[in-house]
Amino acid sequence: MSECVIRPARPGDEPGAYYVCLKTGDHGNDGEPFYREDPDALGRIFVGPYLAYEPELSLILEDKEGICGYALGAFDSKTFYDRYDAEWRPGLCAQFPAPKGDPTKWSRVERVHSWYHDADYFCPDPYDEYPSHLHIDLLPRAQGRGYGRRMLQQLMDRLRERNSPGAHLGLSERNTRAFGFYQRLGFRELTRTGEADARVIYMGKRL
Repeated sequence: MSECVIRPARPGDEPGAYYVCLKTGDHGNDGEPFYREDPDALGRIFVGPYLAYEPELSLILEDKEGICGYALGAFDSKTFYDRYDAEWRPGLCAQFPAPKGDPTKWSRVERVHSWYHDADYFCPDPYDEYPSHLHIDLLPRAQGRGYGRRMLQQLMDRLRERNSPGAHLGLSERNTRAFGFYQRLGFRELTRTGEADARVIYMGKRL
């Protein structure tokens, strides 16, 4: 098992980072079987805009096999989502038509494509205490080795330097391993949203 390097994101990282998003896209598990028709579907939402708009809060984890993780952040969530809505989402909507028919019968890809058209910009309260947000994914070969903690600490240090009062993040209710990891980092549960298979836990940490 090779050592990993944490480095700033740079142009050209998109394919590798999108692949990490895919391979962790099933509630933290391998999402590839569900997104074969469009492997980049999730990455266009959860990775691409951060690399484009928040490069100073985008970290890449890399080993000799390539990119194996990332940690991404946004300093002010509402400002980030406003830019996503104005500059990023229109291109997605133009390229990927909204799915039709019964939503209960949509594939995972169709469901994600529907998010392009009907975006949800939820931020947990109290927003003034947790305006920044974070997002991290690691491939299995990089997990359990302390890299996730180090990457998030680096991002939180950068947010503190910019005087952010706190950060939040969201995770699938089914991802119990991630829930415990964030608790150990000092995050506490703020709220839960969604229904059935789409339940999301939002957690926050004061900085």
